[in-house]
Amino acid sequence: MARATDPQFERRLASLINAREPGVLQQGLKGVEKESLRVDPAGHLARTPHPPALGSALSSAHITTDFSESLIELVTPAFQHSWELLQYLTDLHQFVYSRLGDELLWATSMPCRLAGDDEVPTARYGSSNVGRMKHVYREGLRHRYGALMQAIAGVHFNYSFPARLWEVYAGVEQSRENREAFQSRGYFDLLRSYRRHGWIVLYLFGTSPAVGRDFLGDDPHELAVLDADTLYGPHATSLRMSDVGYRNRSQAAIHVSVNSLGDYVRDLRHALHTPHPPYEEMGVKRDGRWLQLNANLLQIENEYYSYIRPKRVARSGESPSAALLRGGVEYVEMRALDMSAFDPVGVNQNKLRFLEAFAAYCLLSSSPPIGAGEQKALDDNHLLVARRGREPGLMLSREGRPVSLAHWAAQILDAMTGICELLDHGDAGRGYGAALRAQREKLDDVERTPSARLLREMRTQGESFHDMALRVSRTHRDYLRELPPPNEGRLAEFGSEVDESLAQQEALESAQRDETFEHYLRRYFAGADV
Repeated sequence: MARATDPQFERRLASLINAREPGVLQQGLKGVEKESLRVDPAGHLARTPHPPALGSALSSAHITTDFSESLIELVTPAFQHSWELLQYLTDLHQFVYSRLGDELLWATSMPCRLAGDDEVPTARYGSSNVGRMKHVYREGLRHRYGALMQAIAGVHFNYSFPARLWEVYAGVEQSRENREAFQSRGYFDLLRSYRRHGWIVLYLFGTSPAVGRDFLGDDPHELAVLDADTLYGPHATSLRMSDVGYRNRSQAAIHVSVNSLGDYVRDLRHALHTPHPPYEEMGVKRDGRWLQLNANLLQIENEYYSYIRPKRVARSGESPSAALLRGGVEYVEMRALDMSAFDPVGVNQNKLRFLEAFAAYCLLSSSPPIGAGEQKALDDNHLLVARRGREPGLMLSREGRPVSLAHWAAQILDAMTGICELLDHGDAGRGYGAALRAQREKLDDVERTPSARLLREMRTQGESFHDMALRVSRTHRDYLRELPPPNEGRLAEFGSEVDESLAQQEALESAQRDETFEHYLRRYFAGADV
């Protein structure tokens, strides 16, 4: 076993263990946002509107769309137990399939066969000004980054520590800050540590080592040829999180610090108010048609892509940064997660339990400020693991020195043992320890990683990426349809939300006054920093 080399982490963990509150890490709140492309029975992108039988994508809290009209996003509430979360997510999938007709939910993060940007329809949210703003924002994403990139799907894991932890941890740290300030500082410690260590999530859970040749057009991105239809990275874990996917040059000029809440908001708002010459040249409107909300580096805060975000539930009309300044960090959103292609709902309990324990590891680890030079090295680590994470002997950079991925990952997993013991306290099943052992097996044998499994499955079956993904998508649909249906109360809840969301959108559009869209945007952006 590799020994941890972080005395501050060891001190903090020992202090929590000795606090005589063994359940102090238990019952943190967990939620998931899971995206899936809708496809027809042959595996082509569904060009149909978001099904009205699923409710209003504008007003529904749990069934909505992301970039595209064809990209469904399923959102769970927050739960204390991962099994409750997975049950709710399964129920949501079953409900969707009961109203989806013959369409399928695509099982992988990398998309189905696509002929180009024009084939991916931008999501629409009705005629209200807020609905138009959501649509125009997505049009801006299309023109800035291309629609194909926005058709990539993923899973976001939302997590907040239990309230009691912050009280105990403040004692451990001998902090005299108020609760809100101490909690926010702790979450920013976590954010910096995730930037340093989050590459391990790509190694352990990356499931996008291959992509259809059509997705890349004339630029193969130095990928190898698997067959006439498929390109792949021989040692890739997550092309989704590489320069093939979300890692794009268009946001290279945006640098957002996570050294403190103040630094984070300052940098984010600077990008919101800084014009970008290529976007100015594109124009905001052309021939009366909106191309983007504005010509700044970011149209709105959510455009900034990062592996992990600090979050607080915003009030109506409140920007994310304004919510953070008002009440501090409430939870974090981990965004670098591929869909688990071999799990019918895109995620499994071992993954959720590991991520919960990893959040605690990141909180307790020493986390000094990140300078510009270190940030580049950290970004390079993520890209290396996304592109070459299964390569034997792969070296990363840690504190300016080379270190093998295998050695560093073993140190992280070893250090997480005590955390998993705290999370497992009182549970005979020891689920967190089992989740950690499952990850150690992937480190001991790279063929156990989901990225290796995906490539092995394609080779064994003699399938292209698209054929494999379509087969798995059909298998997931059949499994979900054969399960016993959700209980009547859950079905009634989902059905009521459909009706209520449609009524809410209609009421919003009916109440629309004579305010022009231009005036609405001016008013929105004038209040965005409040």
